[in-house]
Amino acid sequence: MTGFEPRANKMRPGGPIFESWIIDFRYAVRRLLSRPTYAALAVITIALGAGGTAAIFSVVRTLLLDPLPIAHEEKVGVFWFQYSWREEEFLGLRPEFPGFERVAAYRPGGGTMEVPDGPMRQVRGFGVSAELFDVLGVPPMLGRTFRPGEDVVGAERVVVLSHAFWQELGGDPNMIGNPIRLGGNAFTVVGVMPRGFWFPNPTTRIWTAVQMNPRNQSGQYSLIGRVAGNQSIDHMEASLARITQALGEKFQYNDPQWARTRNPSITPVRDVLVGDMRPSLLATLVAMGVILLIGCSNVASLMLGQVDTRNTELAVRTALGANRERLIQQLVIESLLIGLIAGVCGAAVAAAGFDVLVASLPIETLAETVRLDWTVFWASMFSAIASAMLVSIIPGIALWRGSYLQSTIQTMRTSGVSKRGGRLEGSLVVAQMALAVIVLAGAGLLIRSVENLRSINPGFHVDDVAVVDAVLPGRFTPDQRLRAIQNVLTSLDALPGVRSVAAVQKLPLTGWGDNWGIAVRERPPLNATTAFRMVTADYFTTMRIPIIRGRNFEPSDRQNSERVVIINEALADKFFPGEDPIGHVLETFEGGERIVGVAGNALEADLTDAPVPARYMLYEHVAPQIYARLSFVLRTEDPDRMAVLLATARSTISQEKQFAVDRTTTMRHVVDLAMGPTAQIVTLLSLLGGLALILGSVGVYGVIWHYVLRRSRDYAIRIALGEQPARVLWQVVGRGATLVAVGSAIGVGASFALTRLLSSLLYGIEPTDTLVMAAAVLTLLLVGVLAAFVPARRASLTDPAVVLRQP
Repeated sequence: MTGFEPRANKMRPGGPIFESWIIDFRYAVRRLLSRPTYAALAVITIALGAGGTAAIFSVVRTLLLDPLPIAHEEKVGVFWFQYSWREEEFLGLRPEFPGFERVAAYRPGGGTMEVPDGPMRQVRGFGVSAELFDVLGVPPMLGRTFRPGEDVVGAERVVVLSHAFWQELGGDPNMIGNPIRLGGNAFTVVGVMPRGFWFPNPTTRIWTAVQMNPRNQSGQYSLIGRVAGNQSIDHMEASLARITQALGEKFQYNDPQWARTRNPSITPVRDVLVGDMRPSLLATLVAMGVILLIGCSNVASLMLGQVDTRNTELAVRTALGANRERLIQQLVIESLLIGLIAGVCGAAVAAAGFDVLVASLPIETLAETVRLDWTVFWASMFSAIASAMLVSIIPGIALWRGSYLQSTIQTMRTSGVSKRGGRLEGSLVVAQMALAVIVLAGAGLLIRSVENLRSINPGFHVDDVAVVDAVLPGRFTPDQRLRAIQNVLTSLDALPGVRSVAAVQKLPLTGWGDNWGIAVRERPPLNATTAFRMVTADYFTTMRIPIIRGRNFEPSDRQNSERVVIINEALADKFFPGEDPIGHVLETFEGGERIVGVAGNALEADLTDAPVPARYMLYEHVAPQIYARLSFVLRTEDPDRMAVLLATARSTISQEKQFAVDRTTTMRHVVDLAMGPTAQIVTLLSLLGGLALILGSVGVYGVIWHYVLRRSRDYAIRIALGEQPARVLWQVVGRGATLVAVGSAIGVGASFALTRLLSSLLYGIEPTDTLVMAAAVLTLLLVGVLAAFVPARRASLTDPAVVLRQP
């Protein structure tokens, strides 16, 4: 009941409850339409928070909560020393891995596929042992997986396709048993995996049964195993000890880096596949949730202000017989209506910004597994409605207290101050400020961390270098591969805007890659390894890596000339301390390679690690060792036209039909990726911090504005009695600053606890950095004072003659 209808209406057949709901719903619609600014602000505030929270929760649910496409994933783990196990080690232990049902080996092993009348394409895949799919416990959708014996030297080449790749090839169910050509070799398709299956990343399109050689001592494999019986991955110490004992008995390790007896461990497969991104995803989810809470506090303040403007109406309705339950019901229905509208708008926000959100998160290839579906819509609706209902609690509490309405008429003619409402609104602002400090402090920590990472000198220039990753067909001979590289280099060098171009088998900051043993002629064995890079002559010029001593590669360094090598400073300092390494001979290949130069340290493995010893040899001198994958680097005259250059370079290489282009990027992007998740989410969290600051300032503005409106008669009396307007202004500003200061103090305490969750994302800064905290608090104080200044100035300009004449 509204409080105005005849009491007899309560007895009307059909139920007064539904009648009152309908009446209040209509009244709520009319109120929102009559106050479009309030309605729009409430809807937009909740929609932004609810839509963003729903979108990020959808990502978190997919990657962290939903099960992986692996049967009983809790029993599957990856062995230590990923991508460094030898074939001989795996095959030597293969008859029985103590404590495991099955153990499989895998390594990157895609290939090129020639497309009729089109450019060659790269198919990403992995070479695996026959046990892989048994370890993962996932049956194929079509055909079968690998059988024992299909991964030995001389066996028929077989391949299993992903569902996506099978569809790209036409989705023919009769494809099983037919051949496809990969890398110039024919592979028989034996199976197709079900939709949604992926391992070890969603971009994998094929799995080939790699032909394993028990005499192969190159470390390229990872091992994955399923524990036997009721054992747990967390309690495999005894089994791992037996495995390392068997390794020590069967194999000899001269290089300590390859010793398998140190720090044996097994990591749950989920931690290996998605573990690195967990902190950044959770940090983003928490930040978005905080934004939602700030928005809810803002709307609660708005609604409480609306209650204050309706206090006469509510008091009169109460005097005419409307009970508190009925008044609260109307507020709840108004909140529910706002929530429904905000939910629809939030779903639209989530849909519009979902791809941008996914692109801004450090989930890399796992982005393919994240999809926008109806779950996001319902999550947005639930978040918005729940938020709106939460919002209605605050004014509901105010109405539930009988003294609130009883004191309304008494205060209308005096000061006009509703003290309880003011305290409630003040509490909401304090909560908003505390939450805003948490977001701003987190964003500030990440910004400082990224600045520290960017201050690291990688040893090469990054802003003017384009990168094209390409793959050669496996059928090419070493000489054919060398000619193909030289042909493409000639074509790329002729492109407009290109200053120099080179090729390298592995880019800096992309991991150790190939580590080869090192020996110096006429010296004792070193029992050590260094990073080994194959490059073309202009590599150091293109990357602008300085030659510290000796010379660079020269045109006279050709395929049939003396083998030469350039080492970096780290290698010179480690193996030639206190002497000039120029002229010494390294024994890598038959005949050795003479050191002709020492280059500056370029960070090869990781951005935050010390430079690793590295040596560089010309492709011409290691032709039999040329790998299929390599990267072309192009230094451009105009970095602003990088996108055009990359498109032109891709087209040029594709037209050669000797390479499959895998990726085009820039060295700036490579460096950003090397910074890790921190650099990728810093922009997003900075935007959320800015949004928290805006919402917080709006909250301060709204509360102080309502405070001034309630006390307008009081200010008129005080100014009429001689109080200076400037005193009124600073009193109101001081109230706003006090609310911000109290909220900031609470927020700082919470930040010291919560920002520790970011510790894995930080570099060169502590989670409790006082400078960041101080900056966050000072920023909020400044914004809060500015937000309070406008209503404070209104209070100082109060005209007693006008206000005191008002009824």
